[in-house]
Order: sequence, then structure tokens, then C-alpha cells
Amino acid sequence: MTGYLTTHVLDTARGCPAEGIEIVLSRIDAEGRHPVAKSRTNADGRTDVPILTVAEFATGCYELVFRVGDYLRRNGQAGCEPQFLDEIPIRFGVNDAGAHYHVPLLLSPFGYSTYRGS
Repeated sequence: MTGYLTTHVLDTARGCPAEGIEIVLSRIDAEGRHPVAKSRTNADGRTDVPILTVAEFATGCYELVFRVGDYLRRNGQAGCEPQFLDEIPIRFGVNDAGAHYHVPLLLSPFGYSTYRGS
């Protein structure tokens, strides 16, 4: 079996999944950033399908950009403009094309964290 890439977003300030966040995945190489996929989180804070499927999965450097600004505004968490967080880039490497890479985002209006999940 070859690998694939998934994510989800949890709103730690509200204690719930973050629905409706646009996510853009790009592959990074010497020539720059190359968008390869776009998705949006569902009611469970996940994408409906893997961001990269088994057929598309390859080793290399990638960047997920979570466009959280509109989500924070919709939920009354944005504060003053310009808000503290609008887009959150997470750059990571894939060195095992046979593995499942899960890159979640734990979000609050003034901070975030991520990790390699399972």
C-alpha cells in the first residue's frame, strides 16, 4: 500500500471541530510553490476525502495553508482588524511514500499547534 495525506482542524477555544475552513496544499521544490489540491473542512473539521490520495502521494516538501480568517470572523473570534491570524502555513516533508501522513491543526484566535498524527 502507498501512503496518503489527511488533516483536520479543531477549534480549541470553542471546543469543537472547525467547519468551513479552506485548505490549499502546495508542493515545494527549487522552482517554488506549486498548488496541487484545494479542500474545505466539513462539520467534523475534516476534509471529505484525503487531501492527497494514494495515487497522488509522493515524497517531497509540501505546504498546507489553512485560511482561518473567515472562520474566526464567522464565529466572533477575530477581534480587531487586522486580526492576529488569517492564513496559517504549515510546511512539512514526506520521506515515506508508503505511510499515512496526518497533519492536524489545533486552532484558537491567538495561537495554533500541529503535529504528525496517525
